[in-house]
Amino acid sequence: MNTLARYRIHDGHKLPSTGPFVLAPNHYSEIDPVVVGVVMWKLGRMPRYLAKANLFKYPIIGSLLRASGQIPVERAGAVRGSDPLVAARKIVDQGLAVVIYPEGSLTRDPGLWPMRGKPGAVRMALETGIPIIPMAHWGTQKVLPRYAKRISLFPRKTIDIKVGDPVDLSAFRGKPLDAATTTAATAAVMTSITALLEDLRGEPAPTDRWDPSKNNQKETGRF
Repeated sequence: MNTLARYRIHDGHKLPSTGPFVLAPNHYSEIDPVVVGVVMWKLGRMPRYLAKANLFKYPIIGSLLRASGQIPVERAGAVRGSDPLVAARKIVDQGLAVVIYPEGSLTRDPGLWPMRGKPGAVRMALETGIPIIPMAHWGTQKVLPRYAKRISLFPRKTIDIKVGDPVDLSAFRGKPLDAATTTAATAAVMTSITALLEDLRGEPAPTDRWDPSKNNQKETGRF
C-alpha cells in the first residue's frame, strides 16, 4: 500500500491512542477498508472490522482474519446471537477500535459525497457509551475507482485523510434507541464526515444528501 500511495494525514492526533471507539469513515471505493487500516496502523491503532463469517472458512484468508482479530458475523438471522453489534461489543469490551461505515455500502452519490447513513455505527456508540470518531479521505478513487476491476499502480497516488473530533451524541444518550433517535444521531455523524471531506476537497457538498431510495437505487450491491 505504501508503494501505491503516499498518505497525508491531517489531525491524526484526534484518533484516540487508547481505549475503545467506533471509527466512522466515508466510503466510495472497495479498497477503502485497506486504506483506513493502513492509516490507523500508522497512527498506532489496530483496526477491527466486521467480516462475513464465511470468509473465515477459507484456509489462508480465514487464518489472516483470525490472526488480525477481525470479527466474524453471520448474515442477518442466520445464527442466533450473531448480531454484528453483539460481535463488535466483544472487541469494544477489550478496549479496541472498531471500524463501521455508516453508509453501509459504497456511496451512490454521483460526486462521491457521503450519502444517507444507516444506524449501525451510532447504535453501537450509544449502546456502549463509547465515542464515535468521524474520518474522511480523498484520493482513494485514483487507486481504485468505484466498482473498477483493476488497481492503478502508476504513478504513485496521494491520499489525504482527516480525522475529526468525536461526534457530540449527548443529546441522544439515555433516550430509547428508536428510529427517530438513531436517524437523527446518524445524520449528525454524516454531517461531521461530510464537513471533513469538504475541507479535503476544498469545495462544498450538495445541499441535499443523496438518498438511494429517492433515486430508485438498491441499498446494497452494485447499482
